Amino acid sequence: MSFQAYLDNIEDKTGLTPREFITLAHEKGFDAPSTKAGVIVDWLKADFDLGRGHAMALVHVIKNDEKIDAKHVGTGTTHSDASDTLWLDGRLNRPE
Repeated sequence: MSFQAYLDNIEDKTGLTPREFITLAHEKGFDAPSTKAGVIVDWLKADFDLGRGHAMALVHVIKNDEKIDAKHVGTGTTHSDASDTLWLDGRLNRPE
């Protein structure tokens, strides 16, 4: 599953876009550089029943915004993404 597919699945499950999760995390102070991933994972599990893999995908966008490492782009593997830029504003709003 690509990184983008993880984010799309989270949106399907929770009804929230990745950008909305970034806003919620900011309101809780979880976007601070000192915030450990485990704190965010625990919050996402408690409030949204997200598993570790999906929560870690959100940790990445909370901490790094839309960019992913180019090593994950166009590899043709299961976890390959088409671009190094993730779409965070909802799958229905994504340009084709």
